[in-house]
Amino acid sequence: MTREEKANYIDELVVQLKGNNVIYLADTAELTVDVINNLRRRAFNANVSLRVVKNTLLSKAMDKVEDKNFGDLKDTLSGSTSIMFSEVGNAPARLIKDFRKKNDKPLLKGAYIDEGVYIGDDQLTMLSEIKSKEELLGDIIGLLQSPAKNVISGLKNAGGTIAGILKTLEERA
Repeated sequence: MTREEKANYIDELVVQLKGNNVIYLADTAELTVDVINNLRRRAFNANVSLRVVKNTLLSKAMDKVEDKNFGDLKDTLSGSTSIMFSEVGNAPARLIKDFRKKNDKPLLKGAYIDEGVYIGDDQLTMLSEIKSKEELLGDIIGLLQSPAKNVISGLKNAGGTIAGILKTLEERA
């Protein structure tokens, strides 16, 4: 790879790093071509961008991104590294977890999600259980609707009770 190609590669990575708030690094070493292609298909279907990167070039790209602090994530850059980008925080973790039901890899090296840095494969279960923005909004809306539904239900029941009392009083008179 020439210097110009490396510079272009780094610039590409910088654009991707700046444009994404969900970044996962995974170890895909020793996976066969068929297995990698299967992983790529699953990633595409899950709206996760997956590519194998060169560690030194990714490290240089991380240094150029000034508005994000990748912390210890750079320390995980050894061996074979694949980078995953997604708009949903838990999508890559769920993809890795599901893929590992039949394969030993990929192993999670680390993740950067909305300014949070997570290091190590032991974080995978926790990351896969993070709720997406849409799920959180749904929970909030459900919580906000619950008291209103209770008030309306109470008013309907109370209305029936008052009508019953009035009818009983009317019949007595």
